[in-house]
Amino acid sequence: MTKRKDVQNETLAEIAIDPDVLAKELSVELEVDPLEEIDKDGFSKGILNKNLECDEALKLLKGNREQRLQGLRVFCEYRDNRSFPFLLPLLDQPCPVERMSAVYALGRNPFPSAVEKLVILLEKDDNAYVRRATAWSLANYDNQIVLKPLIKSLKNDVAAVRLWSSSSLSEIGSISSSNAQLAAEQLLESLKIDNEPVVRSNCIWSLCRLFEKLDNIFQERFVDECTKIALFDKEPSVMEEAKTALDALGMKGFYK
Repeated sequence: MTKRKDVQNETLAEIAIDPDVLAKELSVELEVDPLEEIDKDGFSKGILNKNLECDEALKLLKGNREQRLQGLRVFCEYRDNRSFPFLLPLLDQPCPVERMSAVYALGRNPFPSAVEKLVILLEKDDNAYVRRATAWSLANYDNQIVLKPLIKSLKNDVAAVRLWSSSSLSEIGSISSSNAQLAAEQLLESLKIDNEPVVRSNCIWSLCRLFEKLDNIFQERFVDECTKIALFDKEPSVMEEAKTALDALGMKGFYK
């Protein structure tokens, strides 16, 4: 099952550094998403060059705003434990591009002690870029406190944040059966009522990932909902996602 459309010739680092690109990207966030590129090492030139780039980036994080943004660009691609003491304070910068870039970097370089600050940003930051980045980054934090904020964002935030909250709930829900059940309740509700097809499709994808951890009654509810969508939904993309889900669960005949 495909999670996102592919994005060509664009790396997370480029998105994190360029405000003009950010503005353009947010306007089409429901069609393509640069976070798809997070696992593609755009800086990949070997271990030696990676170490040298990280050494230089650590110095840049101590500099002025433009230097810090250049340093953040590197840590949006590379993992380096030395980066944490420099990344965390940047979450308080007044510039939303800098905050967002720091959030992405902390998703690429997850440090448990950053989770409380990231949750605060998801709940309270006034910039949708930052909240969206945080919704993505929190998937990398195996911590119980992120579950309810992600559920709340899926219910109430703008479409781009809802999209990534639904993805992250599949990760956090996988931690335990109780997490899975709580995440799945909201995912199923959003599948029924969200007004953005891509969010609904992503809820189906996430529910499929959680399926084995759900109780039998909820599994039946999900299958019933997918069957109705596969037969009657007005949005073709959501209909196809439901069919793909049923196929993956071995229930192809349910919509024939």
